[in-house]
Amino acid sequence: MTNTSAPNNNRMRVAIVDDHPLFRDGVVLTLGTDPAIELVGQGSTAEHAIQIAQDILPDVLLLDISLPGGGIEATREIGRLFPYIKVIMLTASENEEHVSSALEAGARGYILKGIGAAELIRTVHAVHEGESYVSPQLAARLLTTLRTRPPAPAVDDPLPSLTRREEQILDAVASGKTNKEVAKQLTISEKTVKHYMTNIMHKLQVRNRVEAALVAKKKSLT
Repeated sequence: MTNTSAPNNNRMRVAIVDDHPLFRDGVVLTLGTDPAIELVGQGSTAEHAIQIAQDILPDVLLLDISLPGGGIEATREIGRLFPYIKVIMLTASENEEHVSSALEAGARGYILKGIGAAELIRTVHAVHEGESYVSPQLAARLLTTLRTRPPAPAVDDPLPSLTRREEQILDAVASGKTNKEVAKQLTISEKTVKHYMTNIMHKLQVRNRVEAALVAKKKSLT
């Protein structure tokens, strides 16, 4: 593990943990092209990731899901101890279970290693600013998987304080429909759907549509 540079409060502080040195070096070079980003640490294991979080406190931490020691496990521990650090999974895995597990563990983003340099930098900035991001093809596949799974057993605690209309919209989103398709199905405007989704995500305390769909599946609404 290395501490790459001294802190500079005027720049976004980013660290990367990946057990493939050549790939890690490439990410370092890519991030280094953005003057707003300061690389503050590198590592190669889940233990390094947790140590970097503790010792360096980066704003954004890029992790590979298949780290020695487990990227998802590291993400969960970092989320428990340092919830203000935003974790992005940067991985080759397109497994839908990995996506859902990473999001449930607290990752704010899930992107594939084939991402372009400019898109990687944009995503890091977006997550740093509070957004969540899942590679679009993975988000679509995850929603399709959720739609085709058998319903989970009913649970005693229903979704908190959702109105009937909010339940209808969440059910449609969890089935893989876009906002436009939901609007057409319910004969309301797309803007209204977006407003409802914002309110739903706030109530469920989730960060994006994929996480909302996961909650819906768990609570057997879909």
